[in-house]
Amino acid sequence: MIGRYTLPEMGALWSEQNKFQKWLDVEIAVCEVHAEMGTIPAAAVEEIKRKASFTVERIREIEKTTDHDVIAFTTALAENIGEAARFVHYGLTSSDVVDTANALLLRDACDILLAKTDALQAVLKRRAFEFRDTPQVGRTHGVHAEPTSFGLTFALWYDETRRNRVRLERAREAVAVGKISGAVGAFAHLDPEVEERVCARLGLRAAPVSTQVIQRDVYAEYLTTLAICAASVEKFALQVRHWQRTEVREAEERFKKGQKGSSAMPHKRNPILSERLCGMARVVRGYALVGLEDVALWHERDISHSSAERVVLPDASVALDYMLAKCASLLDTLVVYPERMLSNLEATRGLVYSGQLLLALTRAGVSREQAYEWVQRNAMKTWDEGGEFRAHVLADPDISNLISAEEVARVLSPEPYMRNVGKVFARVFDGGAGA
Repeated sequence: MIGRYTLPEMGALWSEQNKFQKWLDVEIAVCEVHAEMGTIPAAAVEEIKRKASFTVERIREIEKTTDHDVIAFTTALAENIGEAARFVHYGLTSSDVVDTANALLLRDACDILLAKTDALQAVLKRRAFEFRDTPQVGRTHGVHAEPTSFGLTFALWYDETRRNRVRLERAREAVAVGKISGAVGAFAHLDPEVEERVCARLGLRAAPVSTQVIQRDVYAEYLTTLAICAASVEKFALQVRHWQRTEVREAEERFKKGQKGSSAMPHKRNPILSERLCGMARVVRGYALVGLEDVALWHERDISHSSAERVVLPDASVALDYMLAKCASLLDTLVVYPERMLSNLEATRGLVYSGQLLLALTRAGVSREQAYEWVQRNAMKTWDEGGEFRAHVLADPDISNLISAEEVARVLSPEPYMRNVGKVFARVFDGGAGA
């Protein structure tokens, strides 16, 4: 992932230095278990732990000759360790180290993403309660439908983000699995107990069975989970883009001092961050497809997955980390215009209340079909001839003879549409405003 979209913590996690450190953590854990089981001398392990070191530059220099990064890594270690290095990588194949280290990296990446998700949830909850009683016109097919609560949108997003958190927890569990089972996973050179002890020492589960590699369905689960989370962020950002349209202008991204919207048009305040998040979601979705393509490998293993994973595992993690952080910031500082919402609510001159009037007529004893016909003809008159919907309704004897002007005024208002919002909040937030 390019530096522009890389935040420090996740960037450090996926650095070359940390990757090789995780490889070393795996190698040392294997040596320690061997020593415990009497396979190699305990003194050798202490020497390995004391002297084992590397530099990324030296590993890369060696790899120019070996064309094999794990061998370059173990060679660099051997240069520093000396004679005891003969016990490093004892009985292992490269994927034992790489895949088990990947489990550590992916597990830690999930922890960072979970923390970012928690921060986003906190913003969504705060803004939901802030705007719980703020009426806004709801839109279906992009057309004004019925009034709703602006805060209900944030409650909806909170609930979706909560589901994404559960998905991330499941993905964390899925990827936190290691293997120390050898070249085809048959434990030809190591007892399965070694694998179990090493994984326990590293805080991982041992794969019940593997080939030379951890099976890539678990990586696909991780990447598709990240893609779902990114799709949610895109959904939120797309709505902000809609709210910021000139014709709508119910909310907009904060435009900070000194910011410029266009090189040609000084008046522009564009939803640049929202558009950036939508674009990045496309990238993360593409990475999920790569993860699915990597599931099928030849026999006990090929390496067609390897080159792709070097890109998609860090990049998807880095991208979503950035997206979650920026989405939280975007919504935390979102500038909201309730007065514009009221203006838009009345833009159709009362037509958005037609459904409430329909129900009032049915309660008064009119069949639904007849009531629909009466309400629709007055709605069409408002569309085609202008004027206020309420005035047309009050002038219609079929309606005015059944329900009073006071009742018409009550149903043609936002109030009936807002009365149960608090109950929805109680369901989402487990107890309402104090939750």
